[in-house]
Amino acid sequence: MKTHEIRQKYLEFFREKGHAIIPSASLIPENDPTVLFTTAGMHPLVPYLLGEVHPAGKRLASAQKCMRTDDIDEVGDNRHGTFFEMLGNWSLGDYFKREAIAWSFELLTDARWFGMDASKLYVTVFEGDADAPRDEESIGIWQAQFEMKGIAADVGVAGMDEPTITEQGPRIFAYPKKKNWWGPAGQTGPCGPDTEMFYDTGLPHDTAFGEKCHPNCDCGRFIEIWNDVFMQYDKQTDGAFLPLKQQNVDTGMGLERMAKVLQGVPTIFDTDALQGIMHTIAEVSGKAYNAGDQRVDRSFRIVADHVRSATFVMGDPRGVVPSNVGQGYIVRRLVRRAIREGRRLGVTGPLLEQVALAVIGAYGEAYPELETNAARVLMELKKEEEKFGKSVEKGTRELEKMMAKTNSITGEQAFVLFSTFGFPVEMTEEIVKEQGGTVDHEAFVTEFKKHQDLSRTASAGVFKGGLADSTEETTQLHTATHLLQAALRKVLGTHVEQRGSNITVERLRFDFSHPDKMTPEQVQTVEELVNSAIRQDLPVTLQEMTVAEAKTLGAMGLFDEKYGDKVKVYTVGDPLAPFSREICGGPHVKHTGELKTFKILKEEAVSAGVRRIKAILG
Repeated sequence: MKTHEIRQKYLEFFREKGHAIIPSASLIPENDPTVLFTTAGMHPLVPYLLGEVHPAGKRLASAQKCMRTDDIDEVGDNRHGTFFEMLGNWSLGDYFKREAIAWSFELLTDARWFGMDASKLYVTVFEGDADAPRDEESIGIWQAQFEMKGIAADVGVAGMDEPTITEQGPRIFAYPKKKNWWGPAGQTGPCGPDTEMFYDTGLPHDTAFGEKCHPNCDCGRFIEIWNDVFMQYDKQTDGAFLPLKQQNVDTGMGLERMAKVLQGVPTIFDTDALQGIMHTIAEVSGKAYNAGDQRVDRSFRIVADHVRSATFVMGDPRGVVPSNVGQGYIVRRLVRRAIREGRRLGVTGPLLEQVALAVIGAYGEAYPELETNAARVLMELKKEEEKFGKSVEKGTRELEKMMAKTNSITGEQAFVLFSTFGFPVEMTEEIVKEQGGTVDHEAFVTEFKKHQDLSRTASAGVFKGGLADSTEETTQLHTATHLLQAALRKVLGTHVEQRGSNITVERLRFDFSHPDKMTPEQVQTVEELVNSAIRQDLPVTLQEMTVAEAKTLGAMGLFDEKYGDKVKVYTVGDPLAPFSREICGGPHVKHTGELKTFKILKEEAVSAGVRRIKAILG
């Protein structure tokens, strides 16, 4: 079954179960300071999981493009990648465990759908603790599902310390919170047990990972293919777990892993979606993939994964280009790691553009924004490859000189390599580690901060995921971005469009298209327009409508981004002559007077044609 067929079958299955199919959200989160990229299918749905009404209803499903870089050092093995697609279905206060588990089993095993051998499936559940009881309900539902396939009705439940994997042995394994519990995202909020589905590849157990094998063993025999999360508790500030008023189901199936299992291939890089990409790398490098050289295979996989990720980020409707800050830093790191691995394969000429074209060819039908923005992607990759190519050899020679004296690289030396030769500190660390040496990372961060006011989050790679909060402060600041964009368009012109937004409890940051630095008079006028709207205490109203209706009303929105059948439109002021009207998921205040006062702290350049405003409310 081809990757695109798996994606289509998943969505078609849940369409038949009454789910609205919603489009993939942007890879670049809006108004979320806690993550650099969309890390899971549920990430864009957080407001609705917390109780907001989704315009498409209570049953949703999607194929969401995602990016995680916390496992970047693992890329090159059989299953890790930075970019991936997450297939998911959600119940927002509608169905719960019985339907979710039964449908999961049906989709996986029914011949009409994925037709997997039920005897190869194993599941895990929450074992219970002082906070919440063992998930007996899920256990009972799973037992009934297996019995329908003629698999031992007396299914046992094996604890983590006593697993026994045999055909007639336990099917259901109970684990603690660390393995089978989701959330809350912060210290408090929605959370609950989950149940995970694993496929037995039949590979022999490696005793290096323990005497006995079990579904959560890291030996590689079992592959997790799906996770059903049951949000049924609300963690309180005192640590108590109270029942949620709205119980939700949130599921996630990794498309690449499912393709690996259904296609019977050894790694995610051997699936059909990546074969064209791997073939392109082979053509450019003159090397063969899967020819018995593990070092060569690892370089192939890193190039394929990193160029795919960079192409998706730059080709996104909110596309980010390589830079030394935030998301752009991650793109640059991915691109430069790909270049380095290409050089290990013997590539001395252009590589990235050809690989990116293969990525666009493989994914352009499912994600047409890649084709729409192909010229930008290819141009930026070419610039980055030329820029880095000029300095990488000099930087490598300089590093070799440093290491000739000692295997330990100081923070100051690592910073010289970064600032002079463009070496990300992670690349320096990789090269030095291969030679048995070390890099003083903390000293590098200190030096980095001393010379440039950049975020340690980007430089140290701390971007493991999380969720934006919806506190009173962030809600107010989010509403203020609507007023700010409207004021900017009134003062600077209708060419102004949002290019990014980041909100914390203290301030807002708003990126917008504009070719020139704003004059002090323009900044003052924009600030006064926003404050005027606040003083008038204008109403903020919500309407649900089609995208066509929103366009007719003149609502602002990223119309090159795919929306669902219905969208939420927030209007500030008189509906017949609004101060602002935008497509947005929320949350927002009810009246602008709640914002009190608006103050612009800074207006600065971000990149060519993009400006940034930082502001606060008082």
